[in-house]
Amino acid sequence: MTVLALCNHKGGTGKTTSAIHLAAALGLSGYRVLVIDLDPQSFLTRTLGIAEPPETASSLALFQHEVALGDIDAVQLHGFDVIPASSVLTKQMRRLNKPTDVLWVKEVLENADSYDVVLLDTAAAITVYSLNALVAARYVIIPVTPEYQPIVGAEQTYKTASMVRTRLNPELDLPLFLFTQVDARKRAHHRYRQYLRKRYSDRVIKNVIRTSAALATSYSDGTTVFENNPYSRGARDYANATDELIRVLGIANQKPPQTASTDGVAPERSSIQPMQP
Repeated sequence: MTVLALCNHKGGTGKTTSAIHLAAALGLSGYRVLVIDLDPQSFLTRTLGIAEPPETASSLALFQHEVALGDIDAVQLHGFDVIPASSVLTKQMRRLNKPTDVLWVKEVLENADSYDVVLLDTAAAITVYSLNALVAARYVIIPVTPEYQPIVGAEQTYKTASMVRTRLNPELDLPLFLFTQVDARKRAHHRYRQYLRKRYSDRVIKNVIRTSAALATSYSDGTTVFENNPYSRGARDYANATDELIRVLGIANQKPPQTASTDGVAPERSSIQPMQP
């Protein structure tokens, strides 16, 4: 099972949108995918139109003693499952103040094998929940808009992940940057993309997510751009980025994915094929 954490200390960088659409693309490729919302603000949960869950069916349950992943009833959506966030996460944060409280999610996921990929969506801040995500993960993806403040936040996140790698999770790989909301008409976007690629080289995903009206549209019925506008720029970009991640992270070598069957997407694919912009 591959565990991915999506983090950026700066908000508004397309982190939750990336979590949803990477999960959807992986699901369309035949992988069994689970998304866990670890953001106390529940943005991913609300974006997908999921109602406030009972605590036992939310990510808060991961922080209870002797709970297995299978004990939590995940919400089944189009191609992937979700463990939604509870509003009680903020209140419960106060009791999670011991050094070992960063290990809860890791311990639950270590004993789970019902999914091929687990994506952990986090808040735009360093909290006990985001630290749990980094300690549990094998890989970190930092969605970043090529602008000044998001770049600063992304580099701070890179340092945080590197610290966690050194002190708490030696199996954590160095983070990967994913450019989001890219506007090729803006010179600043071009400069910041050059800067990040020059400084971090192969840690920057080659495929980028461009600005897209389809991605900006909110679907409260739990669907994604792949169902609602599969030939849009946003769908193409996330398909390409997902295909690259499957290859770079070696997800394709874990196990042959089962054939997926979803309206609007060709079913006979071992992974989503790159699409031309």
